[in-house]
Formats: sequence, structure tokens, C-alpha cells
Amino acid sequence: MGLTLPQVVPPVAAYRPAVVSGTYVYVSGQLPIVEGELVETGKVGAEVSPERAYELARTCALNGLAAALSVAPKHGISRIVKVVGFVASAPGFSGQPGVVNGASEFLGEVLGGAGEHARSAVGVSELPLNAPVEVELIAETAPTAKVVPV
Repeated sequence: MGLTLPQVVPPVAAYRPAVVSGTYVYVSGQLPIVEGELVETGKVGAEVSPERAYELARTCALNGLAAALSVAPKHGISRIVKVVGFVASAPGFSGQPGVVNGASEFLGEVLGGAGEHARSAVGVSELPLNAPVEVELIAETAPTAKVVPV
């Protein structure tokens, strides 16, 4: 797809971006940070359009892949198991599933069938740093898996 994995986003608090347990990689919530900067702030349905939030969710998913591969580079990712998307929502906004589709569809484009996953899309009143969207994921590794080609 001509993508380049970004550097892993450093934690903004006391946690690790990703940890491995058995054959699973648990990726902490990823914000739409590009080159160390949060690219957008505000509530979806007010300051941020749903279409823009969809794109930001794609950025979060790319950051999630970078975090996952940073702790499992020799095994790679064999599939995405679960995605949880949090959308900082203005009162009355109920389009969270469409926003989180940005992450889900991106993972499907990158990984094909291995990108299909279980998912939750949750509306919240606030996210860290006033981010409009946050995405966390669980990936599975396997000894024979190849590193995700992006």
C-alpha cells in the first residue's frame, strides 16, 4: 500500500504502548499522533466532522500496528483479533460505528482477511489530550507469521 510504519508513539502516562502475552499482543489505546503531534482535537459531531474522525481512526490503527510490531517483530502479526474504538462525542452524536470503521477498514485493507476482527465502538465524553478518537487493538502472533507488509 506504500505505507511506512511510523515510530511508536511514546506513552503519555505510566504504561507501555504494547505488551506480549502468549501469542497475543495487547496494544494500548493509540491517538491520532503523527510525527509526535496530536493532529486534531475536539469532539466528533462538533469541532471534528465524522469524516475527519474516520481518517483519524485510520491513523490510530496505523500507530497500533507500529506498536504491535515493535514488541513482536520476529513473529509478526498473523491476525487482528479485536479492536476497541473510543470516540469523544458531542451531545447527540451517535455515529461512533462509522468513525471506528476508519480503523477497521484500514486493517482489512492492510491485512486482508487477517484484518477482520471483533469490535466495540464507544462514545465517550473526553479522551486524553482532548483527542477526538482513540483505538486499541489485540493482535495474534504465530511463529511462522510474516511481518505485516505495509
